[in-house]
Amino acid sequence: MNGEFIEALEQLEKEKDIPFLSLLHTVEAAMASAYRKHYGVAEDIRIEVDRDKRQVRIWARRPVPINTADGEPLPPDAEILTEDCGDLPAGTAVKYVEHEVDTAEFGRIAAQTAKQVVMQRIREAEREIVYDEFSHRVGEVVTGEVQRRDARNVYIALGRVEAILPAHEQIPGEAYRFNDRIKVYVVDVRRTTKSPQIVVSRTHPSLVARLFELEIPEVYDGIVEVKSIAREPGARSKVAVASRDPQVDPVGACVGHRGSRVQAIVDELRGEKIDIVRYNPDPAEYLRSALSPAKVSQVILNEADQSATVITPDNQLSLAIGRRGQNVRLAAQLTGWRIDIRSESQWAEEPEVKVGEEAASEPAGKVMHVYELAKELEVGSRDLVEILQEEGIDVTSHASNITAEQADMIRELLRGGEGTLEALEAGEIVIPLDEEE
Repeated sequence: MNGEFIEALEQLEKEKDIPFLSLLHTVEAAMASAYRKHYGVAEDIRIEVDRDKRQVRIWARRPVPINTADGEPLPPDAEILTEDCGDLPAGTAVKYVEHEVDTAEFGRIAAQTAKQVVMQRIREAEREIVYDEFSHRVGEVVTGEVQRRDARNVYIALGRVEAILPAHEQIPGEAYRFNDRIKVYVVDVRRTTKSPQIVVSRTHPSLVARLFELEIPEVYDGIVEVKSIAREPGARSKVAVASRDPQVDPVGACVGHRGSRVQAIVDELRGEKIDIVRYNPDPAEYLRSALSPAKVSQVILNEADQSATVITPDNQLSLAIGRRGQNVRLAAQLTGWRIDIRSESQWAEEPEVKVGEEAASEPAGKVMHVYELAKELEVGSRDLVEILQEEGIDVTSHASNITAEQADMIRELLRGGEGTLEALEAGEIVIPLDEEE
């Protein structure tokens, strides 16, 4: 029986990855609880395990009262009980005697109690080991298998634990099929009453950065640094990179031979397009790179409010803006600058719309940014931009300018009550343009 007991502990050590000594302390606590339940006394239990001889011995330390004559001093090993202990009242002089426990005397109830305590402690130890393992991996990329999904969440198996991929962390339109192997970014590890909850993401921008580290040795070694990432999950990402070694081209290192390196990342993200741009400490040059593949004629900076007006050739305007403003939106996120794009012909026709020192001389309220109006009216800036573009008002991003008259007209229409925005989208309400437009 002793040999089988030791083998069972060793098997638990392998399966649960719990140290043998920790299991031994767990069994000691369980046996102590069972012993007190069976005998009704409070005793210290000690277990001796000889793994070589495959032998287990259990010792109990029990208080024994000391009878001394009046005035006779207590022996050195005597103690005075501070509280009741079994049948012995507080204040009794006792000494502790250790004796071996015969486990065969335990009853069925005591054995069941021991089993419950052991299982509970093992589960607690498992939870603590999992939490310790993954709490240090927040911010890392791990590979898992899709196990199941419910109406909103997807559950990913990460070895012996299961992570949750919430709906808001899933790439729009991405299919998660059973047994698919995917890479996910560990966002958080939370303690719960059951096992720790590991929250992972497929939309986090840092997932792209970690994939660059995995696929590109120069990024992993720190020769090439990822400076900034702007991402619209499932559609497109822009990644700004810089090299610490002048002999290493950061863009070429990330793209790889015939695009092999970046293609591996694109495949992992299920076809999400990735633009790799060269970081430049000069904001004007950085903005030029960020708006690629469009060519830029001129960049006018207004450092006071971190905004820029970008002038492009007429045939490059739509490319710079991108589909539904995606290219300029990502460039603004990547650089941290608010961007207003104009074509060369538009800029020639509207010389009064400038930034910087020239703007200070213009009358207040001449123009305003679309995103400011959207915020004021509590309307999504992207929705407002699309509506205005459909109405023929030339806005190119959430940082585009509109005239004060147009802003007043939009305010009046959108404050007209519920359904006004829908009517505007349906074309039932038309915003008049300025005559010169």
